[in-house]
Amino acid sequence: MGKSVALIAPSGHLGGMTSNGLGAVDTKYPKAIGGLTRQYFNNLWNYYYQDTSAWQWGVPLQFKGQMVQYNPEDHLMWVLEPHVAEKIFEEMIAKENVSIIRGERLNRETGVLKIGPRILQITMESGQIFVGKMFIDATYEGDLMAAAKVSYIIGREANSCYNETLNGIAPYPIKKRIAAHIDPYIIEGDSTSGLLPRVYPITNEIVGEKSDQIQSYNFRICLTQVPENKVVIEKPDHYDELQYEILFRALKASYSVTKYIKMSPLPNQKVDANNNGSISTDYIGMSWCYPEADYATRQKISGEHERWQRGLLWTLQNHSRVTAKVKAYYSQWGLSKDEFQENNHWPYEIYVREARRMVSSFVINENTILGREVIEDSIGLFSYDMDSHAVKYVVSSCGGLTTEGGVYKNVPQPNSISYRAIIPIEEECQNLVVPVCLSASHIAYGAVRMEPTFMILGQSAATAASLAIDAGVALQEVPYELLREQLIKDGQVLRW
Repeated sequence: MGKSVALIAPSGHLGGMTSNGLGAVDTKYPKAIGGLTRQYFNNLWNYYYQDTSAWQWGVPLQFKGQMVQYNPEDHLMWVLEPHVAEKIFEEMIAKENVSIIRGERLNRETGVLKIGPRILQITMESGQIFVGKMFIDATYEGDLMAAAKVSYIIGREANSCYNETLNGIAPYPIKKRIAAHIDPYIIEGDSTSGLLPRVYPITNEIVGEKSDQIQSYNFRICLTQVPENKVVIEKPDHYDELQYEILFRALKASYSVTKYIKMSPLPNQKVDANNNGSISTDYIGMSWCYPEADYATRQKISGEHERWQRGLLWTLQNHSRVTAKVKAYYSQWGLSKDEFQENNHWPYEIYVREARRMVSSFVINENTILGREVIEDSIGLFSYDMDSHAVKYVVSSCGGLTTEGGVYKNVPQPNSISYRAIIPIEEECQNLVVPVCLSASHIAYGAVRMEPTFMILGQSAATAASLAIDAGVALQEVPYELLREQLIKDGQVLRW
């Protein structure tokens, strides 16, 4: 739309989680995805299926069994290798009038200068200053939004807040999440020995009430079985066997061999290794402080997640308390040598499933997601179910281990996302758009927080910002019909 853009990429790499290991794309409804986002997945299809040299190991595959099966007629690719994802982002952006500033971070204390309800400039930790007419906070944490004094929330609202049924403290899913009885005490059968690490005692929490605690994080690691592309997973420094006692007891209870890590196939004989239930790669209970933490503390939290997750993989492959059958299955996997080469083949970014969420004049909630509210100012569609990972381990009323916070609710079809959900209250800020940490309740955010949706909202956010610049008005004053017309012209899908 003819605007100059400064894109600040703090990690130095483009693409967020899409290029950081989340290679099995989360979408149930491909037809809900249009615009530049659809072009991106078409570019991936072209990369993999128009040039056979892209398949260094193995032959072109159709990836049956993925959430979205590959359909040759769509010319879209829904599974990808992290380094290829980043390559496509770099190629797309190289064609545009965008200056990429890598490795700079916002000064979160004094780095936002506002005049009234408008941001005039932002300053990085290095002292570098950026002046702009419009600002987009596309971070997973919402740092610019928070520094600009825009209203936000962290945690889970009570059900009563937005007349919901799935928010707040969740019922303990004793049978569903942890099928076998697992003793939660350091010495099995001895409650006086203390609880295992990260396990909380029975509480008097009321289902549906507010909680400041947030769902768990992990790293989406890229593994392979190809010998010439495999890096052996070493035992991490400061390995603590007690941290894996829950795993050992689950193994003793005869859990399925493949249960502990979800291996979603990717091109070139790789997998997107993700969490699979309550005893898996999520470092449950260790994400709570991350959203508001300073950069050094966030780095420490990320490092603790990496150490624990590397330790989990090493344990499954090597520990004497792991059965030969389990070792045999997991020992065939290693980190992919051709991925994340600047970071010892480990993803550059931790998977921040949820951090801050803006509170604007319209809050997406469970009723919005289920289509009980009519959205007149749609800027795109979400296309996933309401999903929240476990928040903490707790002792159940039966005396065994269970989790709190995990929720999954099927959503029958995609629905629209309101323009008002990505712009702040006008009195708070008139030239900031927030397409990732948008205005949504915790449980509703679970349906929106997928990378294709963030990409869709990114295009719509930039379109609105451009129109506001052209008209010389606040984002809140952009006529929706004008925005709608431009979005449709550019291929966005606004109605299901």
